[in-house]
Amino acid sequence: MGVKGLQYFMDRCCPEACVTVNLREMARQQQASTTAPHTSNPTLVVDGMACLRHWYSCKDWACGGQWREYLDILKRWVEAFTSAGIRLVFFFDGVVEEQKRQEWVKRRRRVNGEISKIFRHIKELGDQPGRELFCLPSGLATFTPFALRSLGQEVFCSVREADYEIASYARQHGSMGILGEDSDFIIYDSAPYLSVAKLRINSLTTVMYDRQRLCQTIGLAVTQLPLLACLLGNDVVSEEKMRDVRNNAMAAYRKNSPTPLYGAPQGQVVLAVSQLVSSLWSTEDEETELVPQSLNLSAPRRELLKKGVCLYTLPGQKHPELCEISSLPSAFEKYVSPEILKACREKHAAAEGFMVYTVLCVGVTECSNTLEDEEDTELVPQALVYKPCRQLIYGLLLLLGHDGRIVDPPAIREWFVFPGNPLKEPDIVHPLPVSLPCDQPSLDLLWFSTGPDVSALRLTAFLTIFGCPEFSELYGVIEDSLLAALCLVTYLVLQVQTLSLEDVDSYLSQAVCLRLKSSQELQQIELPLFSSRAVQLGSLYVRGLSHLLGANCASGCPLPSAALMPWHSFDGRLFHSKYLLAHSGTEKTELLDHDSSSLSLFLQLREKLTETCSKRGRVLQSRPNAPQSRPKTTTQTGYRDRHSGWAPSGGTCWRERGETTGGHRRGWGWREREEETEAQREYESTDGPWARGGHRGGGRPDHHDRGNQNTRRPPKPRGRAYNNRGKYQLAPRWPQPPAPGT
Repeated sequence: MGVKGLQYFMDRCCPEACVTVNLREMARQQQASTTAPHTSNPTLVVDGMACLRHWYSCKDWACGGQWREYLDILKRWVEAFTSAGIRLVFFFDGVVEEQKRQEWVKRRRRVNGEISKIFRHIKELGDQPGRELFCLPSGLATFTPFALRSLGQEVFCSVREADYEIASYARQHGSMGILGEDSDFIIYDSAPYLSVAKLRINSLTTVMYDRQRLCQTIGLAVTQLPLLACLLGNDVVSEEKMRDVRNNAMAAYRKNSPTPLYGAPQGQVVLAVSQLVSSLWSTEDEETELVPQSLNLSAPRRELLKKGVCLYTLPGQKHPELCEISSLPSAFEKYVSPEILKACREKHAAAEGFMVYTVLCVGVTECSNTLEDEEDTELVPQALVYKPCRQLIYGLLLLLGHDGRIVDPPAIREWFVFPGNPLKEPDIVHPLPVSLPCDQPSLDLLWFSTGPDVSALRLTAFLTIFGCPEFSELYGVIEDSLLAALCLVTYLVLQVQTLSLEDVDSYLSQAVCLRLKSSQELQQIELPLFSSRAVQLGSLYVRGLSHLLGANCASGCPLPSAALMPWHSFDGRLFHSKYLLAHSGTEKTELLDHDSSSLSLFLQLREKLTETCSKRGRVLQSRPNAPQSRPKTTTQTGYRDRHSGWAPSGGTCWRERGETTGGHRRGWGWREREEETEAQREYESTDGPWARGGHRGGGRPDHHDRGNQNTRRPPKPRGRAYNNRGKYQLAPRWPQPPAPGT
């Protein structure tokens, strides 16, 4: 949550409570004090969400993320602790509790303003902004738990307020500390609070905020800290609700202290409210109350304070009868079996799933800010692009096995951040049934049954959500991560009518070339300039990867989760470089790094995509849209005409049309060129898309083999690494495009 002004007070006004500690020495001391045999290494509980900005130190952040470099950073970070004998346990936010929704909305709106500044900078100067406008790459919070698990770490995803679960775990397991950046960890009577912002990873030193020393300074008992936090203001009890209480406390403080102990207003407020809290419990009877009667408040405000105080009360502490929060029933328990609910809770808590738990057990999904240009009306917001596939995911979870005669069809509340969405209330989204080539199975069969038919059915369900069930014939022929990337790009082409052939070439060439590049090579990519449109396309792709992950979980995991991770299939700088090359008319051989096998694989994938899209009436067109090497700071409209592919005369946009269809106009600097290179013509003179090598097993499968590779054939076991990846999920926002496959 975070207590208003408390972190400032500790850092600036209470230096005696800020103690520099060596984590290696702390671990050694705790290990020495434990007499029990066979005890595990000292445990440090890590607030993963608070660490994201410190972990992501890669050069690129606007292009969509340098995921392999990020994975290397996480690996070195973890090794620094494990080499010191410290066991790490990571927690990530798994839900946004409704009592904190308004604070969540307020923060999302603030970040939207920052994103607008980022795009203005890119369009005016043609480069990535400095760290003063730093924004985390889209999907970082989604994929980091999977990254840590791949490194062998213990990771949990919260089912309620993450701070509460972190403090509870640390207290119950006698952890050496909580590493985070949230003043709430001072309020909880739990393990010592250690600052990740002040962490020096090489020496493993940081600042510990000493709870006892703080209490000595402000004259309170540890048990009185929760009420102090609520009166100061946090995510549950807003500052506005208790402003008059603080004003009265300040008046009394200034009257009794003509020369304030602390000159800064923030310091005075904390001390004034502390003095008020210490004066409230005047009798033994009042000592058992969460909120003393002597604090004259209306009944609603008293109940709000009680609620806030309860949120700081951990299991086994005082007032359990008042503060226990019963587990709520599933939002849709009448649509699914108890076994399904149990499985999705377990997967969620272990950070092995995505989206499924919040849909079935909470009935809500949300997506935070994405790097999207609110002034670019040609590209549809990710939230709207992926809405049709989310509806099918919801349908797979809630409608599978039902006969369609549901009297009260379920609906999901979506909180998706995108330009133009005021976030005043959630979007109510209804599930759509998934059409499968068999009698309607139950979700239990899809999740728990075994056998080749079920395995094939899982894959078909997954691909159907993205409108390309025929891609099942590629399973086992190309790498799973490439199959996922092809599936995602095909979906994007079907949903976003303004995507061009050059955009597709950018996506596919990036996925193919990434397999052959090291993390160091990716870091050395130099970009002559930044394109605002490429920035948005990069984020769109990564958001799509999270939708792939959600669909995979809902379908019973036909693909390994590893195949859907961005560090195997996407790099922001590589994609941006391919975008600039593709839109400048570069030959395909150069686009594919002059590697014949990569070129062959790229052409195979592109032909499969264009063939699938043409069957659905979607014909890709070549529309080069090369930005200039140094954009001129003329009028905003003139710049966008050149760099967003707009016609100079303007035209209707997606907001005005209320749909995702519409032409992609030729942008400034468009020129005619040959659509295919010599390599392509040579490729097309062969026997077809699989005549060349470049896929698993080499050679082209004959027609007999391909005919037998239907959805009822059991998946083949594979033992290779997943080197290619797709992207992450975004959120649609206006009347949705047609569902995939319709």
